Amino acid sequence: MSVVRLLSLVLVLGLAGCGLIRPIGGEGVSAQNLPYRASLKRGEDRRDLTVRVRAPGATVGQVRESVRFQATRYCLSTFGGSDAYWAIDPATGDWAFVRAGEDMVFTARCTAR
Repeated sequence: MSVVRLLSLVLVLGLAGCGLIRPIGGEGVSAQNLPYRASLKRGEDRRDLTVRVRAPGATVGQVRESVRFQATRYCLSTFGGSDAYWAIDPATGDWAFVRAGEDMVFTARCTAR
């Protein structure tokens, strides 16, 4: 019986310590650490989305992570997967966007099933 108690104690203490250990790979990315503030709006079809970022004079490369973060968070929480298909500009081969004043507006579609 003492072996069962000892094993139970080890398991309980091990489980209690799980919250004390840092997650593998760090704490992840926070929206607060991104260089630009972006906002997401879903389309009529819930898989379609637009991400708007205020970034006067910025390039796609400069705003990419701020835009991607919003889409990843939405697709993951809504559909269980983080993949999104971004509209591509045929001239550059990079993400397509339109300028709306000082904002850049990107469109994408969540691809998780």
